[in-house]
Parts: sequence; C-alpha cells; structure tokens
Amino acid sequence: MQNIEKITDLGSSVDISVRFSEVDSLGIVWHGHYLKYFEDGREAFGTEHGLGYLDVYKEGYVIPIVKINCDYKRSLKYGDKINIQTTYWETDAAKLKFSYVIKNLETDEVIATGMSLQVFLDSQNNLCLNVPEFFLNWKRRIGLLK
Repeated sequence: MQNIEKITDLGSSVDISVRFSEVDSLGIVWHGHYLKYFEDGREAFGTEHGLGYLDVYKEGYVIPIVKINCDYKRSLKYGDKINIQTTYWETDAAKLKFSYVIKNLETDEVIATGMSLQVFLDSQNNLCLNVPEFFLNWKRRIGLLK
C-alpha cells in the first residue's frame, strides 16, 4: 500500500524576536537554533489547532521527531524579528509531517525552509503502525476526513 502525502491549507504563523542567547561570537544565529524555531512553529500550530504535545500525551502517545531538515538561505542576528510559518501535510500514515518557512519581518526575505516528520509511539514506546483513533477524530474535527 502506498502512502499518500499532500500539503494542506492548514497552518499557523508565529512571530518571535531573535534572543541574545541564540547568537554566536560572530553575532549570527547558530545553525542549530533554526530547529528550535521550527519547534516554536509546531507549538503554535498545536495551540491553534488543538494538537499540542500535551494533547497527544493525554491520549497516551508521544510524537518524537524521526527526520528533520533545514535549508538555510540567509543569516539572522540578535534582535531580528522573524515569522515562522508552519504548514501541515496530510498523510494516511500514522505520522505528522510539517513544512516551515522562516522570514525576516523587516525585509520579507526567506531565511530558512524545512520539513519535519514525527511518528506516534504508544505509552510503552512502541511504534504505532495504525493511525490512533484520537488523531482520526482530530482530522475529522478540522475537516480533513469525513
């Protein structure tokens, strides 16, 4: 059986300022912090759409990241104001897929793009091969499934 994936219109957007602790001795954001910005995007998405980490945990699951990538386009520096756009990808598999665009709010330049993949583990840390029922119900509630 082939897994179908497609981008959706379902997303979120969050603005943040680059913090002093995120820059290196050259005054630019260390590359690893871009993954933290993606996390900020996922948390904003979860809050907005009722699929936060604690919502998933209360259902007896965790969703660790198993793959993530970041394509760097420009550098950020301390004090830059950025926007993180997070978009959900629909899939029929038991996983969450998101894409990201980080933009500089002052210049509107794309700073970085990326994608992440998370899988569902049950309370015994077993990989879920079937989509959890609560996640199917979430998809129905937001209009992705009938």
